[in-house]
Amino acid sequence: MIDKATVERIKDAANIVDVVSEFVTLRKSGANYKGLCPFHEEKTPSFYVSPARGTCHCFGCGKGGNAVSFIMEHEQMTYPEALRWLARKYNIEIKERELTDEEKKEESERESMFIINEWALKYFQGILKENPESVTIGMQYFRNRGFRDDVIQKFQLGYDLPNRLALASAATAKGYKEEFLIKTGICYKNDHGELIDRYAGRVIFPWIGISGKVIGFGGRLLDSRTKGVNQKYVNSPDSEIYHKERELYGIYQAKRAIAKEDRVFMVEGYTDVISMHQCGIENVVANSGTALSVHQIHILHRFTSNITLLYDGDAAGIHAAMRGTDMLLTEGMNLKVLLLPDGDDPDSFSRKHTASDFRKYIEEHQTDFIQFKTDLLLKNEHDPLKRSEAINSIVRSISLVQDQVLRDTYIHDCSLRMGLKEMTLINTMNKFIRDGRERNTGEPQGEIKIRSQQQIGQEVTPMQQATKVERMLIEMVLRHGAEMLYDNIEAENGETVSLTVAQYIDYNLKTDGLELKNILYKQILEETVEHSSENDFNTEQYFINHENIEISRIATDFGIDQYQMLGEKKEDPDETTEDGENKTERLRSQVEHLLNDFRMDYLDQRLNDIQNEIKSSASDIEKTMKLMAEYKEVHELRSKLAKLLGSNIIA
Repeated sequence: MIDKATVERIKDAANIVDVVSEFVTLRKSGANYKGLCPFHEEKTPSFYVSPARGTCHCFGCGKGGNAVSFIMEHEQMTYPEALRWLARKYNIEIKERELTDEEKKEESERESMFIINEWALKYFQGILKENPESVTIGMQYFRNRGFRDDVIQKFQLGYDLPNRLALASAATAKGYKEEFLIKTGICYKNDHGELIDRYAGRVIFPWIGISGKVIGFGGRLLDSRTKGVNQKYVNSPDSEIYHKERELYGIYQAKRAIAKEDRVFMVEGYTDVISMHQCGIENVVANSGTALSVHQIHILHRFTSNITLLYDGDAAGIHAAMRGTDMLLTEGMNLKVLLLPDGDDPDSFSRKHTASDFRKYIEEHQTDFIQFKTDLLLKNEHDPLKRSEAINSIVRSISLVQDQVLRDTYIHDCSLRMGLKEMTLINTMNKFIRDGRERNTGEPQGEIKIRSQQQIGQEVTPMQQATKVERMLIEMVLRHGAEMLYDNIEAENGETVSLTVAQYIDYNLKTDGLELKNILYKQILEETVEHSSENDFNTEQYFINHENIEISRIATDFGIDQYQMLGEKKEDPDETTEDGENKTERLRSQVEHLLNDFRMDYLDQRLNDIQNEIKSSASDIEKTMKLMAEYKEVHELRSKLAKLLGSNIIA
């Protein structure tokens, strides 16, 4: 774990222009720099870099950030990996916190396993390229698959000699310990105590982890030996560094293309991935025969929310597509499915078509999961009971879709395709949502509040909850949070107090019993209040370089507008506007207006909630009367606030 002081040294040393220039050709533009965006295709430069603020931003696609987040986005690295990349660039020694003896042992073992895997990779590659037997046997297999030399190198393919004792002998001769040959699964011991090579006589497909380290291997028997053999492939067993259900084959080679294309193709096998890369489609990974896991979906979610399942059209391909559908929807992925023509898999199909033809075929033939399941389960099905089961299965899948608007669209489409009443499908979906909540949270069964017949209630993430006013409030905090709003004013108790913008917002929200819904926004406000008393506290720079990369991105996005990027000067708080108003007075007016807007949003939501409660409790007269009284009280308060806002509108 990198210690905090080292992290600060790295951030201080990182020059945003210097870092971005490694990947983008920049030209001076006033006080800033600009170039073609590295995150999307464009002909006119819209990617700006501000050395004064230490940030970059694209006005075309919106991506950018500080030096750390730029490296994370461009190189598809984690936060620690990006810090290490920058540390290497600026020759900063990484200081880790002191590990416990147990942690040191585990870290040492893991590192030893990575080292021996790296050695084995070079061993297999060397045999493939240099051993005469391998050139005529192992390389011939890859040639028959149509793999070019550059693709073989890209995926670091290899070959292992049939002699089952040769690898262990070569490894121990180099000083590598038996313990780690066994722990990685490269070798195992037979009854005679001999170290046996697990992959002997097979072509080798290395598994490269997302960070570029060799985590395991897959070995395939050559075609001449596969007849009657159940296990064509042998993979590394689970270990400290390799868990097959958590890994995706090809993710290291594909991660940048996935982010750029904003879509990933999921296939089944090694050769599917490699052939598609050779065809020119690089945003592809494989789960290699295992059932898709939540861990694998979370890895993909780092790069995109859009996935297309790309399988052959036989029974096995259909089964593979079906088994991952609901899990992908539950995890918030936007899902499409494409089954290739009978007799073709992604490997064979990509060898017959160019990248443009393959992409065109995908665009024309991929379907949303509703159409896929409808065609699969209802085609030529006339039995009423089986049709009912199939429709329930489809609606259950729709209930897992996270995006409310998309879910409502699916329900509407489903109604049209199946000739069923939309309300029937909505009620069925509502039941699935209730049942799912009950299983997951233990909450008692009850009606879910709805905004309309088509908008079934659903828990949303903190980022989704933020209203426009809430975003404007936090933008005010990021721009002006540490500025003094009221200096030495008399409080109700007679004491003299001074309040910054952030402190004043925080005080008002707490007094009214309100709070920001977005947890990251809440953290920004709390930390600004905490640091407001510090001399020279700069909210913008503090949050742009925040250790929480999501907060850093928020600060960067809010802090950059086109005028500032082009060199707009900062306001002087003592300067007066054309109408004679002091800048601080104008700031007070803006803050007050935003707070009242926030209160108005709360009252509108409360009125809406009361209306829904009245509808759901129509049979309970006493409860209904109480709700109606509350509705009247809240409505009167809202009217007063609306009148106040109407007389204090800011241009």
